[in-house]
Amino acid sequence: MSSSGTDRWRSLDFGPPPADLVETEAPVLLDFLDGGQVAVVTLNRPHADNAITTEMGAQLTEIVETIAVRTAVRVVILTGAGDRAFSVGSDLRQRKSMDKEDWLRQRQAFDRTLYTVRQLRKPIFAAVNGIAYGGGCELAQSTDFIIASETATFGQPEAMLGLAAGGGSPALLPRLLPRGKALQMLMTGDPVPAQELHRLGMVNEIHPPGDLMPAARRIADKIASNSPTAVQSVKRAVHLGEGQPIEQAIAIMMDAHWRSAVHPDRVEGIGAFNDSREPTFDDADF
Repeated sequence: MSSSGTDRWRSLDFGPPPADLVETEAPVLLDFLDGGQVAVVTLNRPHADNAITTEMGAQLTEIVETIAVRTAVRVVILTGAGDRAFSVGSDLRQRKSMDKEDWLRQRQAFDRTLYTVRQLRKPIFAAVNGIAYGGGCELAQSTDFIIASETATFGQPEAMLGLAAGGGSPALLPRLLPRGKALQMLMTGDPVPAQELHRLGMVNEIHPPGDLMPAARRIADKIASNSPTAVQSVKRAVHLGEGQPIEQAIAIMMDAHWRSAVHPDRVEGIGAFNDSREPTFDDADF
């Protein structure tokens, strides 16, 4: 890397290296709210800007797989501990001691983590509270949508380290942003503020830092109050229909619609509307 490239990499401000310490807390936290309907998953290495170690990635995979089979959970919020970072991506200090085989083995494990997030049937969204770089940015992109704090920044600085981004961003960013902006992010490595990505549509909402998680809770509570069967069905229809010819996408949509039309939630939802009461939906059963 040239000296100018080194300076640009340092300017991204990953913070000081953490002091040698034994991490006594779990690297990922899982909390259940609203009687278990809302799961909050928190990347929990704030002293290292929530950099993702092998152990952290494995625990995140396990937690998402646990949520996937817990029928009471209707929506997932993914965020980072502290007010500085959502995640700066892979922990490069851990990788410093890895040989080629160790590095490739970790890469495969991280691929599984991101795949597990992308394939989760339940709705999952990211509340990005600060820096989201590299794999951290790709983790946010792997969710259904993103909200962010006003101080959040997003970046894919892999090219500055001699890497082609490999956690999904070359495929995901052009779906979330204009193609040229996506390529600029991937090629320059320069961070982009949340306000700019909100303008371009990658970030749904921006909030003052102290208001981010209350906003996330409001969104999650609204989703959780709806029919989980219907919510999961429309998520599946959007994912399967994306990129398909229009009539194929509509056929996928109609399959989801007709399944919901004969589901008990349709009877409950319309009955509640006509009775001027709040509906009571059962947990998703498929």
